[in-house]
Formats: sequence, structure tokens, C-alpha cells
Amino acid sequence: MNESHSGACLCGQVRYEFEGEVERFFLCHCEYCRKDTGSAHAANLFVSAGKLKWLTGREKVTEFRLPSTRHARSFCSICGSALPHQSSSGDLLVVPAGSLDSRIDLRPNAHIFVSSRAPWDSALEALPAFETFPS
Repeated sequence: MNESHSGACLCGQVRYEFEGEVERFFLCHCEYCRKDTGSAHAANLFVSAGKLKWLTGREKVTEFRLPSTRHARSFCSICGSALPHQSSSGDLLVVPAGSLDSRIDLRPNAHIFVSSRAPWDSALEALPAFETFPS
């Protein structure tokens, strides 16, 4: 089933939409994803033969490919938000789940590269949870 979704960066300068079926939704704990998100993991959707269209701000999109690896990321040059990118072979669209504005009714399929998981990233569901910043 071909789906259409839209998203944007934090500052709103870059907007995009993509078409295609989301085939996988992975939470990646590799050292590269932890570095480029500054978090425990990246949350990425994978779309084979996905069609990406930049609606606004294409000139503000910067791409970085880590030499000698398959790791790449695109981001807004103004606010730094993660944005979709095509794999180097061009056959796979990688979409940061947090950049979506449209609702996607999927849950992640798996945690990957868990051997690289940060030492503080375990049993986090046991921590207190607050609706807003705690007082």
C-alpha cells in the first residue's frame, strides 16, 4: 500500500513529503546514531523505492556521509533537525520518525545494534514519568 506522509524540521524552514510503504521502523543504538542524535538511539523509518519531495527549503538541507561506513544523515542547516535521506545506492529512503508531522500508526519493529547500547540505556520504563517539565 502506497502511503503519503509529510514532515518538517524544528524551525519550519524545510518541509517535505514522501510516498511509499514503510517497511521497517528501527530504533538504532549504534555508536553513530547515538552520536548524531545525542540520544540513546535513532528512530528511523525505512522505505524501499520511496519518493521524497522537498516542499520548501531544499537549499537548507545538508547531508553528511561518514567516510568508510554506510552511515549518513541529512539535517536542516538552520536548526539542525534530522531530515530524510536516500541511501548511497538510492534504493532506500530513511526517514527520521520524529520529523513527521503526519500521524503514522506503526510501532518500532526492533531495537538494532544493541551491543552498542549506552550503559545508562536500560530499564528506562521504570523511571518516573511527568506530563510536563517536573517542578
